[in-house]
Amino acid sequence: MTDPEKQQKRTPDQFVEDAETGSHTSGTLRQGSAGAYGYDAEAGEMRKLSQKLDNPLKGLSQAELLDSAEKYCVLHGMEEHLEMFKRGALLAAQPHNFDTVKDLTEEERRRLEEETTHKWRQPAMMYYVALISSLAAVVQGMDEAVVNGAQIFYYDILGIAGTDTYHTTLQGLVNSAPYLCCFILACWLTHPLNRFFGRRGTIWISCFIAGAASIWEAFTYSWPQLFAARLLLGLGIGPKSSTAPVYTAECAPAPIRGALVMQWQMWTAFGIALGDIVSVIFVNITPDVAWRLMLGSTVVAPIFVCAMIYFGPESPRWLVSKNRHAKAYESMRRLRFTELQAARDLFYMNALLEAEAEMQRGHNLLAELFTIPRNRRATMASGLVMFMQQFCGVNVIAYYSSQVFVAAGRTRSEAILLTMGTGLVNWIFALPGMLTIDTFGRRNLLLVTFPIMGICLLITGFAFWIPDLNAQTAVVAVGIYLFEVAYSPGEGPVPFTYSAEAFPLYIRDVGMSYATAVTWCFNFVLSISFPTLLTAFKPQGAFGWYAAWCFIGWVVILLVLPETKGLTLEELDLVFSVPTSKHAAYQVKKTGWWIKKYLLFQRPADIPPLYEHDALSGL
Repeated sequence: MTDPEKQQKRTPDQFVEDAETGSHTSGTLRQGSAGAYGYDAEAGEMRKLSQKLDNPLKGLSQAELLDSAEKYCVLHGMEEHLEMFKRGALLAAQPHNFDTVKDLTEEERRRLEEETTHKWRQPAMMYYVALISSLAAVVQGMDEAVVNGAQIFYYDILGIAGTDTYHTTLQGLVNSAPYLCCFILACWLTHPLNRFFGRRGTIWISCFIAGAASIWEAFTYSWPQLFAARLLLGLGIGPKSSTAPVYTAECAPAPIRGALVMQWQMWTAFGIALGDIVSVIFVNITPDVAWRLMLGSTVVAPIFVCAMIYFGPESPRWLVSKNRHAKAYESMRRLRFTELQAARDLFYMNALLEAEAEMQRGHNLLAELFTIPRNRRATMASGLVMFMQQFCGVNVIAYYSSQVFVAAGRTRSEAILLTMGTGLVNWIFALPGMLTIDTFGRRNLLLVTFPIMGICLLITGFAFWIPDLNAQTAVVAVGIYLFEVAYSPGEGPVPFTYSAEAFPLYIRDVGMSYATAVTWCFNFVLSISFPTLLTAFKPQGAFGWYAAWCFIGWVVILLVLPETKGLTLEELDLVFSVPTSKHAAYQVKKTGWWIKKYLLFQRPADIPPLYEHDALSGL
């Protein structure tokens, strides 16, 4: 790139974009213009700190790196590993420049090259950690799903069957109890549990609680007892859902970290399918036994996780945060092929934690989610996708589809068998979601799938007007199955992926806690309200309600949700510094241009890009 080209490539601090006229002004922004895009002095300082987290070792000289490595080893009693950490420090600063490290062995060079050429070639222990997290996700999915089949039995047996408001409220309250607990208490226990017991300990405790709650559910004899047991189940769901993906992320090497963390969604979907299969297995047993076996069957998966978790290593990052560096190095060596890779990653991890501590000192992180414009827009966007993950109606199907099929005139056995199909479709079509999310983009996936979901929900609801029972059931099943086909690659994996990307690094943990609380809050709202909604408005109105939210969500996503796929920290700051009103105005104009070009076959004048940046020009 020539010098003039370098001068023309503007950074966020040199960016001015007028969405009204499409004109662009080069040069450094004045304070007023910067403020208009959220770059006040405080936001600018936070941006610099976040950029430092991108690689806290960047810019250090070789001598400084070697000195830092020596101080680190001496301070933490690891002098016997000093030479390895010196080599690791040089590599951590420039991970793709092997020439910075002298005398690489053939094994070390081969393993370093494989991080790019064969990134899925990892030690068996790394896949053992991934297996534990996957089984924890299966626990989660089964805990959510088995109530779908069990409820068509225990409503009658526990005396809460009925279509009046009192009984439908009790039905919703019992079914939604775990998510009420998650929102009010369990999510907020995640941090103290992790602080005192570590990642492995928190996963063990939450799975033990989930298993104990499963047994309690199976031996309840009144709805208040079942409500209390399911409240306890929430204590097993909340911390586990936050901790297991983090445990994987902190153990995994960078090239496969994102892909492994995204497995949580896929294996949760598998757990939902497995829970539906279990319901099919037990449906024809004596009714008072069937629902108890369905709920009690979820004790099996937690037993496996509890038995396996302590054979895996503790998170090296957590051990470093507890100043147990020698133990962290032992843990990292189990997760990497060579000692050099372990030393590199641990030294980098320590530098990153020190930078985070410096960055967070003196800041009210929760308040800054809303007071700094750049953060506030990320908070709004993350809250939007988390809210729509619930109000697109997916958990109406996950929790109540068996009741819907019974309402369509099917027997209990037939209803649960049809419900099993929804779980299997959800899991199978989660697989292409993993492949498309990093190629097609988060925003595009949502814009394509939301209208499809809305149409499928309308088909499902309107099918209840079909007089022929067999035809009605067939159309209801097709509508629900096609909904799952659209949901699984879109609103399934996107919300957690998007939320993990949208926030600056210094505030990401707090931002993710907020986003998780939003989804559990509206999960509870949906779960408690649907039985009453179904009774009051019939299936046509109930499914029409959530179809309307799908179409509303499509419009709001079109107008206010920026794309985050494949963007650097600098580029994300640029994207989230554009005011929401400017973003919405641009998208309206862009939609009009698209309609003229592709639907009316006109040749409208091109619209200048919203973001004046090479990497963003296509957004």
